[in-house]
Amino acid sequence: MNYNEALQHKKEALKKADESVLNNYHIIIVPADTAESARYIEEYSKKPDHFKDSDCRKYSSNGEFQVVSFKKS
Repeated sequence: MNYNEALQHKKEALKKADESVLNNYHIIIVPADTAESARYIEEYSKKPDHFKDSDCRKYSSNGEFQVVSFKKS
């Protein structure tokens, strides 16, 4: 999906998520390409508070994105 579709999908996911999910998991937009996604998640995990949703665009070579969740450290 493109960035705007991913952003809308993330907003919907956040609305549906319960408190425990919000407290224990990051829900973020990442590049759809697996290698680019892994690199973005690695950087994001170092300082999550320094990232905005739009930062994922810098890591994508094809403009395709997905929304993922992963456990907070």
